[in-house]
Amino acid sequence: MSKDYLKKLHPYMFFAELNTNTTMQAGEGKDLSPEMKTYYDRMLVRYAEPELVHDQFGQKRPIPLRAGKTIEFRRFPALAKQMTPLTEGVTPDGQSLSAVSMTATLAQYGGYIVSSDMLELTAIDNVLQETTKILGSQAGRTSDGITREVLAGGTNVRYAGGKSSRENLADTDVLTVKDIKKAVRDLKAKNAPRINGYYIAIVHPDTVYDLWEDAEWIEASKYAGSEQIFKGEVGKLYGVRFVESTEAKIWDGEVYGTLVLGANAFGITTLAGRGIEHIVKQKGSAGTGDPLNQRSSVGWKLTKTARILVDEYMVRIEHKVTLPSAAN
Repeated sequence: MSKDYLKKLHPYMFFAELNTNTTMQAGEGKDLSPEMKTYYDRMLVRYAEPELVHDQFGQKRPIPLRAGKTIEFRRFPALAKQMTPLTEGVTPDGQSLSAVSMTATLAQYGGYIVSSDMLELTAIDNVLQETTKILGSQAGRTSDGITREVLAGGTNVRYAGGKSSRENLADTDVLTVKDIKKAVRDLKAKNAPRINGYYIAIVHPDTVYDLWEDAEWIEASKYAGSEQIFKGEVGKLYGVRFVESTEAKIWDGEVYGTLVLGANAFGITTLAGRGIEHIVKQKGSAGTGDPLNQRSSVGWKLTKTARILVDEYMVRIEHKVTLPSAAN
């Protein structure tokens, strides 16, 4: 795997692109020192990063500041083969280049926690530190969930057990190696490009439990020493590397979605320099809105959108699992 490609996919690089910032309410005695800002910035990233599984395989397109909220993606379909021989001395008709245009609009998401002065005075733990941990996890799961929901709406779908719809799935229709082979065939038939030589499957741990039973399953621990693995990778089969996430899509607590992706299947966009922001406001920062300096808050704000770019470059397999554990 090339270092350049890993650099694009590594989740820490993703957050570097998002440019995580800490914002403090200005005023004497109300600002964190530069050292403190750096510490809490990095902690927010560290606690958000483990949840980002879907995002790592998308194109990342930052929108420049003051350039509007909408981004336009364009792709150019392949030209038809030219099977008619040329006539000597005759210039053939030229062909027109066509483009497919797709747009996506940025939206903001966020959350915060308000703390009282009594909590800060009496709590055993560092309130700011613990609050940042919780909010960082929330920000990461939100970002990953935004992308997941977009991908779960793709139209290229297969159902386990040869069924024709989600409603027809039986409890025995778990994901099998045969389903994976069919998805690989679909992607190959559409000339879907691979991600550094492999297709990628995003699977729930409950789904991995069923795949473990197959003799052809190769666990990541058996090849991790010789090949760089993706974040969350647990194994591979027939040219597909499997990345595990508890955030994989589940419908109604019983139907699981496994995504098998090629390169350039989807894109994610952020507003340059304003991807995810860590916002801390200390007691008294609200002025007359907090006359007794009783309230402080910690929050985050995310500016993002996601868009399927080439539906044919991804296959969603819907199936049941042997031992379901949770719904999302």
